[in-house]
Amino acid sequence: MNLQNTWATHQISNQIDELKNYNLFETDQVLQEILARYGSQEQQVLSKFAERVGSSEYYDYAELANRHTPELHNFDARGRRIDYLEFHPAWHQWMRLNRQYGVHAYPFLKTHATSIWVDWAARFFLSGQVECGNLCPNAMTLGSIPLIQHESELWAKIGSKLLSTEYDERDIPISQKKSIWLGMGMTEKQGGSDVRANETFAQPISASGRGEEYLITGHKWFFSAPMSDAHLVVAKTEQDGLACFYVPRWLDDGTKNNIHIQRLKDKVGNRSNSSSEVEFKAAWGIMIGEAGRGIPTIIEMANYTRLTCSVGSSAMLRQALVQCIAYTRQRKAFGKHLAEQPLMQAVLVDLALETEAAMQLSFHLAHCYEVESELAQAWKRIMTPAAKFWICKRTVELAGEAMEVFGGNGYVDTGIMARIFKEAPVNTIWEGSGNVMCLDVLRAIQRDRDSIELLFKSFAEIAVDHPVLQNELQSLFKLFSSLNSDDMQFMARNLVSRLVILAQAILLKQYAPEFVSNAFIETRYSAFHGRVVGIVDFRSVDVDKLLQRALILDT
Repeated sequence: MNLQNTWATHQISNQIDELKNYNLFETDQVLQEILARYGSQEQQVLSKFAERVGSSEYYDYAELANRHTPELHNFDARGRRIDYLEFHPAWHQWMRLNRQYGVHAYPFLKTHATSIWVDWAARFFLSGQVECGNLCPNAMTLGSIPLIQHESELWAKIGSKLLSTEYDERDIPISQKKSIWLGMGMTEKQGGSDVRANETFAQPISASGRGEEYLITGHKWFFSAPMSDAHLVVAKTEQDGLACFYVPRWLDDGTKNNIHIQRLKDKVGNRSNSSSEVEFKAAWGIMIGEAGRGIPTIIEMANYTRLTCSVGSSAMLRQALVQCIAYTRQRKAFGKHLAEQPLMQAVLVDLALETEAAMQLSFHLAHCYEVESELAQAWKRIMTPAAKFWICKRTVELAGEAMEVFGGNGYVDTGIMARIFKEAPVNTIWEGSGNVMCLDVLRAIQRDRDSIELLFKSFAEIAVDHPVLQNELQSLFKLFSSLNSDDMQFMARNLVSRLVILAQAILLKQYAPEFVSNAFIETRYSAFHGRVVGIVDFRSVDVDKLLQRALILDT
């Protein structure tokens, strides 16, 4: 008797691993079309980047960085305050790769390119499909650069280090570093999104105002990426109200600034990245921006980081979709591959339509950041918070659906589906919750009524031969024009959701193949859409074409 065979109770079959070792760019027809449309010359570079991001090596780095989370060391062995953050080497691998490809600063490195923001978005989108946590310091550094550029003396001192593509992980004074990261501190315990309730106080050392030195005392309840070399911090002043300050981690004399990390946040997702609570005990800083204009100054940064939220959530959607299609093409149930089962196909095509719509909107918004026109400005002002609201919300729901495609395998905490599921909510909250985004859309419209009229006029030019879109456009414009302020706030989620779906439909009709745009419009304007994923009328979709378009991959 063969004892080995006696104990072999079963053979492992029909178990499918998550997809790794594939080129995220070469398998994405939609991304390739978008880049070609906006005149990108970066396809070869992006393909090389995507090959590295999609390698087993970097998938493993992502898993390790999220399993071995940052550790805070407040004191050294002799009791000296150090507030040092220790990261797993896998985190540094991701930070180094993204720095090398300019994810943190590409639009400011390639100022003469024809598609600088679209090319940046492609980098952010590709990286965010595999490891999302490191995108936080990349996003904040990106958003801080325009603010620092307004401060000529400070920019001369640190600008080259912000733009550098060489990664420097050392925790030492900025003057000794090759490159630096910037973070942000706005939120306080008592205020949350209500930054005007902030109590952190800045006292001028001598003169007051822009470019002057202050000592800052107070706290921040959420201090993003505390290992960053400096932070932009909102604090109030005695005479000038709220202002924004550049606060470095180290001082020029080689001593640590008086920023004390109290603890790291134990977050649901975004585990690889550190978030913290801090106290300022007369911490040294420089006022940037105009005195009394702290919120508008930091909101300029937020306009960029809100765009990163939309692109980052689109990346999660894309990765969830890719994993679902690859899995169902190989996994069998009831005698057929899951991808051949009609009900599963309904789920997959719905995921595919949602993902392409998110991509088209996110990349078009990125394009508007590089275009000087009134219409582009309207897109930026109105659709940046609107897209951030809708795409991030939808990603939370669809990440759960994608996890369900994997069944029990999707619910275990050892694969990328669970990580995406836990990661997705951070973008709905960071840089302003859903309600804050909807209110920002309303403010943008109320401040400049011409902008919504210009936006709707551009929509009308595309919707001219489509009755469904024409009816929705007229109905929505009438609501925006007729509701009073309170009623508009009460209906804000309804209005903004409809606005985003309409914008997505317009972009798809303008740029995507008819079988995509028609399927999106027919499904999104059906009576039942949105209640659960997969409520799709088979007569309105070309399943084979949609799923072939979604993933160019032989499995």
